[in-house]
Amino acid sequence: MGRLFLINLEGNFYSCKHCQTHFALDDDIISKAFHCRHGKAYLFDKVVNVTVGEKEERMMITGLHTVVDIFCVVCGSIVGWKYESAHEKTQKYKEGKFILERFKVLGPDGSLYLASQDAHVAGSDADDV
Repeated sequence: MGRLFLINLEGNFYSCKHCQTHFALDDDIISKAFHCRHGKAYLFDKVVNVTVGEKEERMMITGLHTVVDIFCVVCGSIVGWKYESAHEKTQKYKEGKFILERFKVLGPDGSLYLASQDAHVAGSDADDV
């Protein structure tokens, strides 16, 4: 397979809840107002130590988006998705940005997030745009 090079972040960061691989800095959060099937999700400007899946069209609350799922590079757990393109003009700001599902990552203080009972079952997205 080859040698795996990981980026270790300093400061307050989010990490994989299974293997503690670093993903993103708290300072790189754009919005905490997003939702996914398991509850809260955060929009990040930059994420490291992930691989991407296949592009797919996904209907979300705010319209149709082209996205790729993102996976932990160490353990392979799905941790969120990346917006490749948005079909609505008002959603273009999401392009190239990442969603980390809060249920699937550890917070900066090492805390887990428990899924809410009223999590969205349909398309995931922000509710503030």
